[in-house]
Amino acid sequence: MSLYTKGQISNGSPRRIKRLLIANRGEIAVRIIRAARDLGIETVALYSDADQFSLHVKLADYSVRLPGNTPLETYLNVPVLIQAVKDSKADAVHPGYGFLSESADFADAVASAGAKFVGPSAASMRTMGDKIEAKKLMKIHKVQCVPGSENPLKDVDDLRKHAKEVGFPMILKASAGGGGRGMRVVRNEGDLAESFAACTREAASYFGNPAVFCERYIENPRHIEVQVLFDEHGNGVHLFERDCSIQRRHQKLIEEAPSLFLNEVQRAEIGRRAVIAAKAAGYSSAGTIEFICESPERIYFMEMNTRIQVEHTVSEEISDIDLVRWQILVACGEKLAFKQEDIHLRGWAFEARINAEDPAKGFLPGPGRVNQVRFPAGPGIRVDSHLYSGYEIPQFYDSMVAKLIVWGPTRDIAIERMLRALSEFEIDGIPTTAKFHEAVLRHPLFRAGTFNTGFIDQQAEYFKGAFSAVPDDQQTHAAILAAVLAVEELRRPATMVSEVKGTLVSNQERSLWRDRARLEATNRGGI
Repeated sequence: MSLYTKGQISNGSPRRIKRLLIANRGEIAVRIIRAARDLGIETVALYSDADQFSLHVKLADYSVRLPGNTPLETYLNVPVLIQAVKDSKADAVHPGYGFLSESADFADAVASAGAKFVGPSAASMRTMGDKIEAKKLMKIHKVQCVPGSENPLKDVDDLRKHAKEVGFPMILKASAGGGGRGMRVVRNEGDLAESFAACTREAASYFGNPAVFCERYIENPRHIEVQVLFDEHGNGVHLFERDCSIQRRHQKLIEEAPSLFLNEVQRAEIGRRAVIAAKAAGYSSAGTIEFICESPERIYFMEMNTRIQVEHTVSEEISDIDLVRWQILVACGEKLAFKQEDIHLRGWAFEARINAEDPAKGFLPGPGRVNQVRFPAGPGIRVDSHLYSGYEIPQFYDSMVAKLIVWGPTRDIAIERMLRALSEFEIDGIPTTAKFHEAVLRHPLFRAGTFNTGFIDQQAEYFKGAFSAVPDDQQTHAAILAAVLAVEELRRPATMVSEVKGTLVSNQERSLWRDRARLEATNRGGI
């Protein structure tokens, strides 16, 4: 049996999950539903009003409406989510990524509702969620951290004292921060006061915690992270590293695994450090240890993401392990069915995040109707998405609409496959970043592996000339629109409109035959 599919819920499991509620939306909800179904577990989808036609709602066994559209009204509304857990009689909750996936309070609330949180313990999340406390723990276990303050900065005078020790440039970070928020680079003493005030203000606004700390700022490093997987019995492994250095404004665009930056000895060492870090936190489930790399010899712990990540797919491809499946098995109390020596690095993998954004217009988001979808296929190609032809992309959520994952036996073959797959990728009706990814993969520095987190900014002129706005063919769009409108009546699920607010409705009651006919009519086999 492949490591990818290895492991089942045994009859002797401490807790056998029968019904799993997915506290998320979009492609990750679809991914979780499929993993649960492979294990014979029923699924419950949550959906906002804007998401009532989303694919994850169609695929789940049951669904519960969350009245409203904005994240605060719906997917971030803890009381409403907990009521959905109770109403649906779910015995477990998978948070996916984003939203409440790293909220220890939500994990506690799920447990209080009598359900199992599919993820680490609330205690582990609190330990690693506070960047200052996490750094202290790493230093105890001799995992090297970036030089900087060991405690929250008291005031500007405290910052000035540390500036003399750390030097310039330095970076201020929110202790409870993440996603590129609550960060300020300081290049001289004259900017200390203003930067400190701005950073603490942003930290309080975004994370409800004004505590900030400082570190030496490493110019244009490599961003390398290690995927770890632990069970609840103290067994843990790493699934090698991912290079996430291709970023724009601290947001990852393309990820690859493994990293060309490291040799075999360095790869083994960074994996060893990641396992030590997770074990120190008493971690269980899938998680990621993030490192900032000044050079292959100078690698520093940055933070831990206590959840599944968007880019978990490339780690799955090179390790032959289904991470979401194992998250569920671990939540059932199962032991890992493999040890570190059983996991072997196989080939190379890339992931391109396809966003509904227009690179020619400064990555302006472009929500709207997807007229037609054609996903690439062939050896080593995988697409994780919730799109289908006729789907309306809401304006309220993240702009990522698909993940294109490509595997190859070598890095060069994987790049060529990715270029071929991107050329086949068609989403008509909305702008996407597919052409931008093509430009990145064709750049000689990327091909050579000599890039860092500043790559996109450093090559701004190259990207400016690599793509331009393409004028719409109005006649073609009119024809497509007419075809979509012709099947509009088919895609209006009247039974969904009749769902009672806050109650569980079986998707079987909507008629799966009708849903399938509607899906085929609007998608024409595109999923």
